[in-house]
Amino acid sequence: MPPGSAQMETAMQLKLLCVGDVVGSPGRKILQEALPVLLAEHEIDCVIVNAENVTQGAGLSAEGYAKVVHDGAHLITLGDHVYRRRDIIGVMERAANIVRPANLPSSAPGREFAIHETASGRKVAVISLLGRMFMKTMANCPFAAVDRVLAALPRDVKIIVVDMHAEVTSEKVAMGWHLDGRVSVVFGTHTHIPTADERILPKGTAYITDVGMTGPYDSVLGRNKDRVVGSMVSGVPSPFDVADGDVRLCGVLVSVDSATGLATHIERVRIDDASLLRSPL
Repeated sequence: MPPGSAQMETAMQLKLLCVGDVVGSPGRKILQEALPVLLAEHEIDCVIVNAENVTQGAGLSAEGYAKVVHDGAHLITLGDHVYRRRDIIGVMERAANIVRPANLPSSAPGREFAIHETASGRKVAVISLLGRMFMKTMANCPFAAVDRVLAALPRDVKIIVVDMHAEVTSEKVAMGWHLDGRVSVVFGTHTHIPTADERILPKGTAYITDVGMTGPYDSVLGRNKDRVVGSMVSGVPSPFDVADGDVRLCGVLVSVDSATGLATHIERVRIDDASLLRSPL
């Protein structure tokens, strides 16, 4: 290895943080508190946040969008609640850092991909996809959609992140294999439960089935556990308000070779109130 090549290789590593579904005001609060800690500790180049549950636990409003960007998100993905808050449509039509699922009908408002240029001048693209199994959406085939969008990306974009928002594990795993070596990261969202299967696939794509939610874990998927359990036991429908206990930020930190766009490292990230208190920041 030539002298200085190790330093050159280290300099080419780009660090990405992919944050799972931010749920309600508790999720947004810990996002606001934890991102400065993570950015300082890991020197993160790009933060990608799934924000589809920010506003009262379902959807993203224009105000919620502005807050998540202010908190430090560079790129924002959505999911099956994409149009739950109607005022987000105008934001999606003019903002360059937020995407709708690419496999919605072609007439759906919003972008199919977004690109962020880091401080070092490297470009990171994000694509959002919806699964179709057990999902109440009008989504088209996510495999065909991602192939189409990848072909449309500018040729100088080598770092590509895909948020696979799906209920079924097999659909997410299949997408990982479909995109291995073609994108930098495939991270799953939607189930709100973090999985322990993070890995780098054989051709260099970082993969995890679900990064989990950023929100209250003393809950049923972010909702008041007493209301959810009571409704399931009695069979009587009940409004499921956002819970507020054991709030965590969950995601993955991925290192990517900026020359090849392939991942070199992936690790799960979990920040809670206790870990924030221990931080020197």
